[in-house]
Amino acid sequence: MQVKICKHIDEVEAKQWNALVIDNNPFTRHEFLNALEKQACVGETFGWLPCHIAIYDDNELVGAMPLYEKLNSYGEFVFDNAWADAYRRYGIPYYPKLVSSIPYTPAQGQRLLVKSERREQVYPLLLETMQAFCTSINSSGFHCLFPQDEEHQWLESQGLFSRYDCQFHWHNHNYQSFDDFLQRLSSRKRKNIRKERRKVVEEGVSFRVLDGHQATENDWAVFNHFYQKTFTEKWGIATLNYDFFKQVAQQLPNQIVLVLADQNGETVAGSLMYRSDTTLYGRFWGCSEEVDYLHFEACYYQGIEYCIKRGLKKFEPGAQGEHKIARGFVPTLTKSSHFLSDSGFQTAINRYVEQEHKAILDYIEELNQHLPYKKG
Repeated sequence: MQVKICKHIDEVEAKQWNALVIDNNPFTRHEFLNALEKQACVGETFGWLPCHIAIYDDNELVGAMPLYEKLNSYGEFVFDNAWADAYRRYGIPYYPKLVSSIPYTPAQGQRLLVKSERREQVYPLLLETMQAFCTSINSSGFHCLFPQDEEHQWLESQGLFSRYDCQFHWHNHNYQSFDDFLQRLSSRKRKNIRKERRKVVEEGVSFRVLDGHQATENDWAVFNHFYQKTFTEKWGIATLNYDFFKQVAQQLPNQIVLVLADQNGETVAGSLMYRSDTTLYGRFWGCSEEVDYLHFEACYYQGIEYCIKRGLKKFEPGAQGEHKIARGFVPTLTKSSHFLSDSGFQTAINRYVEQEHKAILDYIEELNQHLPYKKG
């Protein structure tokens, strides 16, 4: 088999790359990764340098790994700033490091793209290639963020240590309508959600739920304004842009879920979600007018309704947020796999994450005592 390190995703044929993607996951598709590169959302400016692995057998792509050389820890959502600080205090460089992840996207998905019948053969070659590349660029280590459970288990069996965190996901128990979902909740939580939704309607807000075919250039311009405004005011660096949103919408139109809120003839808020064949992923939100409960409606309730109508099994609305529990989302363990080149740090940090894991499990157990669902 032939192994290639690709500085641009375009070095791999899109059809062959996408043939390895499971569940039609939008973030691991060639089109999404290509848009990040084409529209300068990754690169030296933001510290994400593409170095994707491609493995061929007689010109057929049989394995791949989305991979980035990282010069910082921005946009990963698995926070290792304390690790970097420990390296600095010991006079050892922590950057560059290698990260297999989707930039700015804390969503579970494939990181080892391999046809199922070739896993035993190709998984080890992907790992060996990554480790050799790690040595060649003098990287401090490798981090596989939000892999699928099966991938995480295999990486753990190969000696990578695991780290855990908590997100809040919604699951579709074959609900027939939003009211059907509400009936599963306790009376108080059910009334509260209905009150929040009613308040938004009383403010004269209506919603448009658009895919990539339906959203116009003006819709994307308005949403991009919301996105840029949110990052300017709250989150710091806006890495994505209008051209990125537009390119993904054009190339993956059926996987776009753009929710726009209109009031008095103007679009005042929007949330952007993406979908696979089974899962809805909430990603970005912004607004120009503050309306009570509008964020919950645009980012959560509209998404839940979409999942019920389209038969999607799960809704991942993004990282963090205990407030999601009252709205039907349940605490869910997330995972990442790590390898550090320095054996001393590998041992020390592995002990740290074992203690962290226990704390995360205790946290989830405590949260589970406050779920909004009826007992039993």
